[in-house]
Amino acid sequence: MTTFVLVPGAWKGSWAYESVVPLLERAGHTVHAVTLTGLRPDDDDATVATANLDTHADDVLRLLDRAHLTSATLVGHSYAGMVITAAADRAGGRISRLVHLDAFVPRDGESWWSATNEYFREVFAAGAAATGYAVRPPEKNGGDPRRRPHPLASVMQTVRLTGAVTQVPRREFIYCSGWEDQTPFADLRTRLEADPEWLVHDLPTAHNAMREDPEAVATLLLGERTADAFR
Repeated sequence: MTTFVLVPGAWKGSWAYESVVPLLERAGHTVHAVTLTGLRPDDDDATVATANLDTHADDVLRLLDRAHLTSATLVGHSYAGMVITAAADRAGGRISRLVHLDAFVPRDGESWWSATNEYFREVFAAGAAATGYAVRPPEKNGGDPRRRPHPLASVMQTVRLTGAVTQVPRREFIYCSGWEDQTPFADLRTRLEADPEWLVHDLPTAHNAMREDPEAVATLLLGERTADAFR
């Protein structure tokens, strides 16, 4: 049995994985979906303003402590690739697998801001203009109304890594190829494909793969070749 810790990307809470969680649980696994500090419905302005990358890594570490997890699979979508990397580096060997779901894989000293592309820098700068500390969700048709303003400090803070994260036995990257015109991950995919310590998968979905094709996401997380394994 595997214990999954699912961490959502910017603007989202644990509900981002609502279609994936039952598929993993049906296969007999334990699943913890996280809502990061500053993105909870009852978080006040001060909490949003002060939440940074360290805060979010600590959210994951506190869950490991609280649930007494010693061999967890961390899954991070988009921005949360920063979070799971930082958390795994500090987790003292309690992480057995990292899955970056169309997510950043930072090196020491990088931030979300430095690793992303100009398109998303413009999106975040415009989204933070009203408050200076919280990035409002992009306005688009079909956007989930549960999305919340994302703490700006979390995407600006650089990650500090000791190198311990490279000792995680299994590290995987899932590249979503259905939004080639905007993705910031094309160069990252090329980099990781050339690294023998990484396993790279492709999904033909847009960025929000958990919503667009939860069965395919669950299949990759389960390590199965077909979705029939959990049906």
